[in-house]
Amino acid sequence: MFEFLPEDVRRGLEMARKREARKGSRLCVHIGEEVYPIQDLGDEGFAVDRTRVPGLRGLVDIYDGPRHLSQALIIAADEEGDLMRYEFKRETPVSDDPIRDYAEERETPRGLLNGPIAM
Repeated sequence: MFEFLPEDVRRGLEMARKREARKGSRLCVHIGEEVYPIQDLGDEGFAVDRTRVPGLRGLVDIYDGPRHLSQALIIAADEEGDLMRYEFKRETPVSDDPIRDYAEERETPRGLLNGPIAM
């Protein structure tokens, strides 16, 4: 469908599509002090715009806006047009709850009984 449009119109549409994809996504990858937007995030890895992001490797942090989602060890997988895909070698989800170093000692009630108990 786009092959009938002039070249400059096609480039403008492609730039608008990229800009909208960057604006709509809150997902980003942090490497030290550097922050790069994520175009696509899945179970196996993520993709970034290879024209704006340098080659990545090693340990990264993945955020959804201000919320820290996970820490991952990544490797470059393949290029798909303007996207560069990275695969997780290891991904560790980040939890807000502190890690307990003790066992829960008392049992919590399994349910409540309403009214008097008939015997």
